[in-house]
Amino acid sequence: MDNTSIITQVANPKEEEILSSSQEKVSQTNSSLKKHRSRSIFSPFFCCFRNYNVEPPVANNKACTLPPPAEENGNPPKCDQVQVIPIPSSPAKYLLPEVSIKDYGKNCVVIDLDETLVHSSFKPISNADFIVPVEIDGTVHQVYVLKRPHVDQFLQKMGELFECVLFTASLAKYADPVADLLDQWGVFRARLFRESCVFHRGNYVKDLSRLGRELSKVIIVDNSPASYIFHPENAVPVQSWFDDMTDTELLDLIPLFEGLSQEEDIYSVLQSLRAR
Repeated sequence: MDNTSIITQVANPKEEEILSSSQEKVSQTNSSLKKHRSRSIFSPFFCCFRNYNVEPPVANNKACTLPPPAEENGNPPKCDQVQVIPIPSSPAKYLLPEVSIKDYGKNCVVIDLDETLVHSSFKPISNADFIVPVEIDGTVHQVYVLKRPHVDQFLQKMGELFECVLFTASLAKYADPVADLLDQWGVFRARLFRESCVFHRGNYVKDLSRLGRELSKVIIVDNSPASYIFHPENAVPVQSWFDDMTDTELLDLIPLFEGLSQEEDIYSVLQSLRAR
């Protein structure tokens, strides 16, 4: 297995010159976004929406017409007694477990890992925050991980306000130990990896409809627009981050999320921001 396939990320132009076609598309998208960025705290939101012309996934929920229980005398139920009962997908098909008592009533925020919270490289980084050993085809490789500025403050605040889920297209053998080191506060109630994504037209897409949460209460934070092409209306985009230690994007987004945490329907706020 190619070690670069362990981590799903856009490439750092300082590190790599030869990219796969899918990586080039994402890198070009984020480069374009950076040129149009303003210093408003909402600028990451305004600049990152694109029309991907992607067919939405087929809804999993179906309705089934079922009769009520038969009367004790064995008579069949009358037609006007028939109920239409929605049958959700089997719980085994949902990616997330039932909402805990602690998070009951909270909105759900789905947070990406690579280039959103950290930048990782198989090439040595002198100021790496973590060095994670990853076994690939019988050989242990060292992955150097750099934390994005203000990531600790951002995660702690998200953990207070939301039911937080880590969702990355990287493999668990890399992402799980990184999350162990990054999340010292138990912010992530669940962790989802590449196998939970939908491979669609060359991209690993995070299909929010499979989470088992009401979509009007789900927000995804991701640097790659291709990751949320099924649900762009649920996204708060962020700029890809590599090594700029003066970056304040995560810090700047906290006021927005403080407001979103109070919303019964996140679409109303996100749509109003897109309209500006």
